[in-house]
Amino acid sequence: MNAVLLDAAAHVVPLVPVTAATLPAWLDLADPATRRWATANGFTGAAGTFCAVPGADGALSKVLVGMADAPDLYALAHLPQALPDGEYALAEGSVAVDPARAALGFALGAYQFTRYRAAKRAPSRLLLPAGVDGLALRALVGASSLVRDLVNTPTEHMGPADLASTASGIATAHGGKFQEWVGEDLLSANFPAIHAVGRASHRPPRLVQVTWGDPRHPQVAILGKGVCFDTGGLDIKPPDGMRHMKKDMGGAAHAIALAELVMANRLPVRLNLLVPAVENAISGNAYRPGEVVRTRAGFHVEIDNTDAEGRVVLCDALTFAAQQRAELILDFATLTGAARIALGPDLPALFANRDPLAAEILACGRDEQDPLWQLPLWQGYRPMLDSPIADFANAGPSRHAGAITAALYLERFVPPEIPWAHVDVYAWNDLDRPGRPKGGEAQGLRAFFRFLQRRFGA
Repeated sequence: MNAVLLDAAAHVVPLVPVTAATLPAWLDLADPATRRWATANGFTGAAGTFCAVPGADGALSKVLVGMADAPDLYALAHLPQALPDGEYALAEGSVAVDPARAALGFALGAYQFTRYRAAKRAPSRLLLPAGVDGLALRALVGASSLVRDLVNTPTEHMGPADLASTASGIATAHGGKFQEWVGEDLLSANFPAIHAVGRASHRPPRLVQVTWGDPRHPQVAILGKGVCFDTGGLDIKPPDGMRHMKKDMGGAAHAIALAELVMANRLPVRLNLLVPAVENAISGNAYRPGEVVRTRAGFHVEIDNTDAEGRVVLCDALTFAAQQRAELILDFATLTGAARIALGPDLPALFANRDPLAAEILACGRDEQDPLWQLPLWQGYRPMLDSPIADFANAGPSRHAGAITAALYLERFVPPEIPWAHVDVYAWNDLDRPGRPKGGEAQGLRAFFRFLQRRFGA
C-alpha cells in the first residue's frame, strides 16, 4: 500500500479539512460557487464525510473533508477507496491536521488483501505532505500491511515453514542471521515444549530465530506466538471458535513486523527475534490432557487443557531468550479469549514485570493512537495453576482471570532481573471500518516501535 504515498505528482486535487463547527466560517470566505455546491449537497463537515467540489470546467477542483474536532489517525482513512481515482494533497483548511498522522491513516485506509482475488478498485493516491519523513512513514505502513497479510493468509499457505520463510526473507533483506530448529531437532536442542505442541501436525514444528545488530548494543528479544492453526488439540474447539484460527499466529506476525521496523530503521540494539511456529493439530501422537511436558527451563508442566497451547510453545522461547542474555524481552501472542472478554477486540492487554516499563509503552500507545490497556500480574492467582503431580499446570479449572493466569504462567519463565512485557493481542478486526478493514490487524505495533525508538534512540 506504499504506492498510495507519492513523492511527486504533476497534478493534485487539494483535500481541505473542516469540522462541523468551522465549516460555516470557511464557507463565508469561499467563492460563491463552492459555497452553493457544498450547501446543495448537504455537506455539514461531519466526521467521515467529504464533498467533491467541481471547478468551472467541470473537473474536480477540491475536496472538503469532514473531521472530528480533534483529528485522529483515521480522519482520512475513508478516502482512498471512496474518492474518484486520482492524486490528492493535503491543503490548508479550517482545522489543523498532523500531516504525518493524516498520511498514515490515508495509507492504512488503502489496504486490500489481494492474494486470492483482485482489488475492488485502485485506491486514490496522496502526495506526501511537506516535511514528512517518507521513508519512516512507508516503513510503518509496510509493517502494518505485513501483519495484515500474514494473518489474513489461510494456514494452507501460512504454515510453520511459511512463517520461517518470511522471517528468513527479512533477515536477508537487512543483513541479519537466520537459524531454525525443525522437527526432532527441537528435542536434541532442548525445546521439548514446542515439539510437544506441534508434533501431531503433518508439517513439523520449528523454532525460528533471526539475530541482527552490533553485539555491543543492548540485546532486545522480540518473541511471537506462531500457532499457524489451532484446532484446540484433543480439547477440540467448537466450530465457531475454530473458524478464524488461521489468525493464531498473529503474535508472530507482530513480532516479525516489529523486528523488520527495528532493522529497517537501524535502531542501535542487538535484535533477537524468536518465533515458535507450530500447528496445534489432532492425530494419534497429539499431546494429551493430563500429560506432563518437560520444558527447556526444567519445569514439568501438567497439560490441563491442550487448547492452552500458546503459552506452552512460548515458554521454551522465553527461556532461550533469557539464556542468551536478553536485556529486554517483549512478546506478542493471541493468547486468551479472556482478554477479549475483558477488553474487547480493539484493546490489547499489556502485562509487564515493571510498572515503569508498562507506563512507557502505554504512553507511546497514546501518542501513536495505538492503544493498549494494562492488566496486573496478580500474584494471588498463581495457585489457580497448581498441579498435584507436576511443578504447575498450563491451565486450571477456574474460568476466572484467564488472561492474568496465562501471563502468570509465562512470567515463571522470565528471570525477574530482566524487564519483560507481554501483549495478549487479538490481531483482528471483526467489522469493516475506515482504515481498519475486517480481517487481520496490527495492534500495538506502532506503540512498541515508538517505545523502542525512545528507549534506544533512532
